[in-house]
Amino acid sequence: MADIPPKPWPTGKVERPEPLVARILAPNPSPYTFTGTQTYIVGTEGEVAVIDPGPNEPEHIDAIIQAIGDDTVVAIMCTHTHRDHSPAAAPLAEKTGAPIVGCAPLVIETDLPRADESFDTTYAPDRVLEDGEAMTGRGWTLRAVHTPGHTSNHLCFALEESGALFTGDHVMGWSTSVVIPPDGDMGDYMASLDKLYNREDRVYYSAHGAPIEKPRQLVRGMIGHRRQRENQILRHLGEKPLRLPDFVPLMYKGLDPRLNKAAQMSVQAHLIDLERRGRVTHSEDLWQTI
Repeated sequence: MADIPPKPWPTGKVERPEPLVARILAPNPSPYTFTGTQTYIVGTEGEVAVIDPGPNEPEHIDAIIQAIGDDTVVAIMCTHTHRDHSPAAAPLAEKTGAPIVGCAPLVIETDLPRADESFDTTYAPDRVLEDGEAMTGRGWTLRAVHTPGHTSNHLCFALEESGALFTGDHVMGWSTSVVIPPDGDMGDYMASLDKLYNREDRVYYSAHGAPIEKPRQLVRGMIGHRRQRENQILRHLGEKPLRLPDFVPLMYKGLDPRLNKAAQMSVQAHLIDLERRGRVTHSEDLWQTI
């Protein structure tokens, strides 16, 4: 996980990493969002799509509207429904008349502790995109790539004209994605990483962090990192049975205390996946190898 860079950050400013893509940073920095959520505007010929409109912050919505200018918004597209990604969809739709398109709605009711952004219960799409379905506008095509794992409803969007992939939180430019049960699923997450590794995308634009110029190299490293975490868990359990909170001090040296719960839930996601594969088991709250 990278350190948050010193201010100033380009919050509210329009940046253009390539001709078909503009980017606006929302004012919601945190240990989970880095410098904030990045909203993308795709298109330059009068018809645009807005990807991950972000939090329902009037300042950010105004910045998006200003960046759109006189263009017609064909679609407001959400990669998933964590509260730093989709709540601005409804007010932006009201202002522009555009449909909300993309991931399926998802509300998780659970008594488990959460360290990640909670789910957006207001999200109501006009159209849910299945894997491989596309939205089109003048000069652009955005095709959905189903990538469950971080959340079960996560989508990436491939910009076919330039070879860019908008990766939401599945692959980020500053940190590995947090996978939190019960909705987050480590087995699905690893399968989705494999899916992206087998693609030929030129660049990734994530919701947090810098553009990823060598995407397959990064994805390969992320797969290796997760396998390393899995091996750590098995090695520690090979020494003695452990409870979930016992893993974090053993595996995450020097961790920011604010991220302790997130790390614990990530370990739990690995344990659930290992149990499903017949590698570990648990009795009450004590985990051990089989």
